[in-house]
Amino acid sequence: MKESGKNIINHIKPGSIADEMGVLPGDILVKINGQPIEDMLDYQFLSAEDFLEVELAKPDGSEWILEIDKGYDEELGIQFVNEESEITRQCKNKCVFCFIDQMPPDMRNSLYVKDDDARLSFLQGNYITLTNLSDQDVEKIIRYRISPLNISVHTTNPELRKKMLNNRFAGEALKLLTKFHENGIAMNLQVVLCPGWNDGSVLKKTLQDIERIIDSVLSIAIVPVGKTKYRNGLPILETVTKPIAKETLRIINQWQQQYEKLSGSKKVYASDEIYLTAGEKLPAAAFYGEFHQLENGVGMITLFQHQLMQYIKKMPLIKKSKTVNLKIITGMLAFDFMIQMAQELEKRIIGLKLDVQPVKNEFFGESINVSGLVTGKDLIEQLSKRSQESPVVIPENMLRDAENTFLDDITIGEVEKKLGVPVFACPVDGRAFVQKILQITAVNPKIRSVVKNGKTHCCSGRTPQCGKVDLF
Repeated sequence: MKESGKNIINHIKPGSIADEMGVLPGDILVKINGQPIEDMLDYQFLSAEDFLEVELAKPDGSEWILEIDKGYDEELGIQFVNEESEITRQCKNKCVFCFIDQMPPDMRNSLYVKDDDARLSFLQGNYITLTNLSDQDVEKIIRYRISPLNISVHTTNPELRKKMLNNRFAGEALKLLTKFHENGIAMNLQVVLCPGWNDGSVLKKTLQDIERIIDSVLSIAIVPVGKTKYRNGLPILETVTKPIAKETLRIINQWQQQYEKLSGSKKVYASDEIYLTAGEKLPAAAFYGEFHQLENGVGMITLFQHQLMQYIKKMPLIKKSKTVNLKIITGMLAFDFMIQMAQELEKRIIGLKLDVQPVKNEFFGESINVSGLVTGKDLIEQLSKRSQESPVVIPENMLRDAENTFLDDITIGEVEKKLGVPVFACPVDGRAFVQKILQITAVNPKIRSVVKNGKTHCCSGRTPQCGKVDLF
């Protein structure tokens, strides 16, 4: 029987297979098709089959064997708590560039948690360094063909990787890239570019070494190191300057051509920040293929622009009966870009005035220039210096996942109270951005009209004053 306290079922979805089979909260999930359930990966892969033999342990000590025919990937409808799998595996490295080590003191505990967990790599897209994998973990990844894995490489020089990660096993762990390649495991890789450490000739060698496994690599992201003002006692680290960014793009371009000859795909991409730092034009949307590394800021601005432009092309010309003002908040990095997007939108909505305001990162230091690390404190202080009458729109990536809270624990409600205006969060998506603007400005549909075929209509001329937000 399963050891007590492991895989305790705590919720049954009403109407689900488990509900119909009489599974109850408090039951313990022991095995599926004879295989012990050790964590959520076991459960997710084993429960996907169309025939299951599910072994349960009941609180009274009895054992149930349930035989279940179902559709492939149809969920059983249970949630359980596994004491071991609930604990996130902590990172054993002390990387020279670690952002968590550069956090200010006295913030919430969760912000200081470093994970290096293969389960989170697959389930949530987190990056792992390979230094935290046991032989059992590797065997499970191969057995279940867990793909894609998201792996932080940084350098393929074993000795340098040991120094950068401050882990004596970091160089040896690189051998797992070959093992995953030989077993058909797809991988997304990342290199955090640290000038003086792994740029220039070292980056060239890293990309050359990856060529050996390129058929298993979906993408490689080259992203610049983020350096805050809280680096007391940490190794000396320089930021990516314009010359370094230009040289990095030259190296990446060379290897894009090489990889494309070998595999038909560019594979390696610079983050948007590297292009902007270099003063280079961002590539078009088709350049990025499937946008494998949006979370690393690779192609994010290009995709936003593509989504916005495609959407407003379908919009009829909208005319407001009076001027409507909104304030658009961004980080310093995307300021010029957001001005361009605001101007495009103002051309389609006559009477709309979008005031784009960048927020300097005083909290972490001005070398941090992305919107995702803007804090509520900086937002309040910098907007309070100007008279605020217009509603404010911020990108959702300023907020923590599934919360209305900024990185410094200030809530949207607190920002609204301090500024005295509504604050709206919008997904980092060009289409959603336009829709949010339309939604905010259509609170009173009577003030909105559309010029179509030389005549003025509400919305798109369908139902007078219908108040719809998605017009197209």
